[in-house]
Amino acid sequence: MTREKIHEYVAANPGVHFNDLARSLDLAPGQVQYHLRKLKRNDEIVEEPLYGRTHYFTPEYDEGERGALAVARRETARDILVTLLINGPNTPNAVAEEIDIARSTLEWHLDHLVEQGLVDKRREDGNRIRLVLADPESTTGLLRTVEPSLLAQLCAGFSRLFDGVFAVDPRPTDG
Repeated sequence: MTREKIHEYVAANPGVHFNDLARSLDLAPGQVQYHLRKLKRNDEIVEEPLYGRTHYFTPEYDEGERGALAVARRETARDILVTLLINGPNTPNAVAEEIDIARSTLEWHLDHLVEQGLVDKRREDGNRIRLVLADPESTTGLLRTVEPSLLAQLCAGFSRLFDGVFAVDPRPTDG
């Protein structure tokens, strides 16, 4: 029963990392480790250590898909991808500012996004870097796999943009 539950969760959430798996299923880490070992031994689960976390997949995902899913499971990496989907190609500074992270944090995630073939860094006139999604259509599908509420994220991004453009001063006026 528990093993089936773990397998079903991994199948529904490819690239899930160990801590999220244990937390989401409300199981003790030792219990999850035991059943994952059995599932791996039976070739029902593939384990992939990437970027400081161990991720789990069902066997139908190839190495490239596993890498892309693992990096897209990180919230900041997803924010970068969503920002590029909404705003189109942009400079690293503009993306860092949009998602409110340090430039060094952006670069750490970009290294992995570029490594997995999700984002391209293109040099423009004046040697400026522009971030471009390698394949926006595949990226949309990838984000739907790791975050089914992609539409909600896109709407939230649009709302932030709208609020920023039409900001209202909340202070009462005398008048």
